[in-house]
Amino acid sequence: MPDDPIHGIIAHVSEQNGPPLQTLTGIVERVTFHNPENGYTVAKLKVPREMDLVTVIGNFAQINAGESLRLRGHHANHPKHGAQFKALFCDVLAPATVVGLEKYLGSGLIKGVGPVTARRMVKHFGVDILEIIDREPERLNEVPGVGPKRVRLIAKAWLEQKAIKEVMVFLQGHGVSTTYAVKIYKAYGDDSIAVVTETPYRLADEIWGIGFITADRIARALGVPEDSVGRLRAGLAYVLGQASDSGHVFLPREDLLAQASEILKIDPELLIAVIGPMVEEKALMVEDEAVYLPALYYCEIGVANRLRALAGNPLPLDEAKLERELAALERHEALSLAARQRVAVLEAVKNRCFILTGGPGTGKTTTTRAILKLFERLGKRVLLASPTGRAAKRLSEVTGGEAKTLHRLLEFTPQKMAFARNAENPLFGDVIIVDEASMIDLTLTNSLLKAVPEGAQLLFVGDADQLPSVGAGRVLEDMLDSGVIPHARLTEVFRQAEGSQLVANAHRINQGLMPDLVVPDGQNSSDSYFVAVNEPEEVPGKIAQIVAKSLPRRFGYHAREDIQVLCPMNRGLPGANNLNMVLQDALNPLKAGDVVAQSGSRSFRVGDKVIQLRNNYDKGAFNGDTGIVSAIDLEEQEMLVDYWDNAVRYEFHELNELALAYAITVHKSQGSEYPVVVLPMTMQHYPMLQRNLLYTGLTRAKKRVVIVGTRKAIALALRNVGGNARHTRLAKRLQVNEG
Repeated sequence: MPDDPIHGIIAHVSEQNGPPLQTLTGIVERVTFHNPENGYTVAKLKVPREMDLVTVIGNFAQINAGESLRLRGHHANHPKHGAQFKALFCDVLAPATVVGLEKYLGSGLIKGVGPVTARRMVKHFGVDILEIIDREPERLNEVPGVGPKRVRLIAKAWLEQKAIKEVMVFLQGHGVSTTYAVKIYKAYGDDSIAVVTETPYRLADEIWGIGFITADRIARALGVPEDSVGRLRAGLAYVLGQASDSGHVFLPREDLLAQASEILKIDPELLIAVIGPMVEEKALMVEDEAVYLPALYYCEIGVANRLRALAGNPLPLDEAKLERELAALERHEALSLAARQRVAVLEAVKNRCFILTGGPGTGKTTTTRAILKLFERLGKRVLLASPTGRAAKRLSEVTGGEAKTLHRLLEFTPQKMAFARNAENPLFGDVIIVDEASMIDLTLTNSLLKAVPEGAQLLFVGDADQLPSVGAGRVLEDMLDSGVIPHARLTEVFRQAEGSQLVANAHRINQGLMPDLVVPDGQNSSDSYFVAVNEPEEVPGKIAQIVAKSLPRRFGYHAREDIQVLCPMNRGLPGANNLNMVLQDALNPLKAGDVVAQSGSRSFRVGDKVIQLRNNYDKGAFNGDTGIVSAIDLEEQEMLVDYWDNAVRYEFHELNELALAYAITVHKSQGSEYPVVVLPMTMQHYPMLQRNLLYTGLTRAKKRVVIVGTRKAIALALRNVGGNARHTRLAKRLQVNEG
């Protein structure tokens, strides 16, 4: 047997107390569940002379099908799950049997080897196969169907696995989860252990998914003092980064010190001593008592200056001609604009920067289309954009023009990690119309404004009552609050929308009134339903029934394509994470022979609906994009996801960028519309219950909404209107010329 990369790893679970430990030895048949955060694992073990598989639970760094385990722990009987072996200690050994080797090699461990190739290799070399791969990989050419290219791939992957295991052992030896060992190795290669040892805080900046807390745990385990200047600087930057993730552009100094002191368990006075030098080096920016990360500080100033310049420079147009052109447009397009809509159209065309806002049913889409057509009648080249792919697709449909995501409009180039369109290379157009403007954060707004060509006009369209952007800032609200940017707010609900209870409920919610919801009885028909469920543990099952059975049977909706579950938060029984597992089993159950791509505690199947969790510029997949898993290749360790405008390949180690999307958060749904929305609202969602969250969730539905939960939770959300305050100075900067 070669020096196997997994031989001898000890997975320590907890200290032994109580009765003597029992020993259990067997081969891993399959891994049912693995949580990468704490290593908690449920596996099925084939034990000699036992007819049934043995369920094993414990905390393991990583185990794979086909491996032999020597476990020490206790047999127990779970009231719900039955007999289990609770492993406290585990020796993970290389597989020794032909069957074990086939399972081990075919489990997706080595890129280039799937179940079929594994079977051929083991059939040819028998139990010597691991030694062949390790010492004489060129002999794999003897295996039918395994050519030179595949041999090189297998040999490279085997060496990588050995190196990754070394990183795992190193991390585990310092009490750190091994979840990110593959990503660390992919980033730093043979320097992985040196980087982790010498500069652990780099991990938080350079590897997605590893935050300051994990990097700090590594650093502390390696002996970095708690008052180390490097640790304190990293901690301050981390707190400001977390604040920006929560929407804040800056933090008041007092808040920053309090939060950093709590996280670092350090005296605030030590932090004060660090802030001064960081400001001198421009690693932090301080204005009065506001402390900024430099990028956000310069973004806020840049956005304010550019918006003010646009707003203060109206176009010298012949208003009589504009009136005539609009009248001709109405006749030609058979449009019948209300007085307020006509004013909005004319003002949008006259101003270099303009905002059109309004709630559902107020004619915002019709007005936007009229503005677009009038610009075209005036000979203007119009560019259309939205923050997300789904929103851009909808904008194309309602306007008849070509719309792009802002990232594609600005031509992001992964090689430079920058937009190709900027002040030196502006967009080619006379007018830029940006829909779903409430979603645009400060950083993206700054990039857009840099690319606006000289003399061009900019129109923002959005619902100011929706949730603000996921990223830092509240740009649309700040522009409106400043009073500096010309705007029109549409408020009249038109006749065709008056019969919609959905539209009426959206406006009731905005006014703080309880929505008018119908309790379904199998006979009544409404576009706004309420299903009362008082116990949180009953919510997942009820939602699965509504999505998989009730709505498709009653109204003919497609459960996956037409219905979207939107949650106030990810955590908890009625949260998106748990609902996704329940809905996956209800809508896309695992069948015999199905292949599964595993990423920590998440498993993906062909046909699953998934969502991208971060901007991945190399792949052209952006935070909030949703798609369908179309293929899983265990041999190549790749999964293919079809998005609305492109197909993206993910290697298995990249799958933590994805999550199931049968249920997503309301925040992630911004800019999207769905035929039907199912919205759980329970007191377990208490931290996130806000009026604008309820409003945003309900207004994502085009045809029907079903709220599941309690009226108490709805009432709490209606009362809570101040919970989304963000630290930003854009509105004030717009009012004051900073030069």
